Amino acid sequence: MRSGIRSALKYAENLVLIRGARRNAWAAVCENRRWAADRDQPAVKLSRSA
Repeated sequence: MRSGIRSALKYAENLVLIRGARRNAWAAVCENRRWAADRDQPAVKLSRSA
């Protein structure tokens, strides 16, 4: 019976880790999109008064 409990715990742990990895991957995708949006916008140029 202990092996059944052990395997159930390992299964539950794997589910938690997989969901966490997906969440982290999605967060990275969103961050990359924000960086890309920042690069697409032109930077404000400072003009020198001469």
